[in-house]
Amino acid sequence: MTTTVIDRKWHTTAEVAEMLGFGLSKTKMLVVTGEIRSVKIGRNRRILPAWVDEYVQRVTTDAEGWAA
Repeated sequence: MTTTVIDRKWHTTAEVAEMLGFGLSKTKMLVVTGEIRSVKIGRNRRILPAWVDEYVQRVTTDAEGWAA
């Protein structure tokens, strides 16, 4: 028996909140303000994994600038 693993292409706002260790309301605010990119598909908001990585990279780069 072969097991196929399917990588998810999209994340929900709740999943991104869990990944980042943020609350759902903070994550939704980041999405609403455009800090984290997302698309709306019907009534659902979805976020690409690359967009989460972009956000993390931007925040850590900004933090490094402040530390100097």
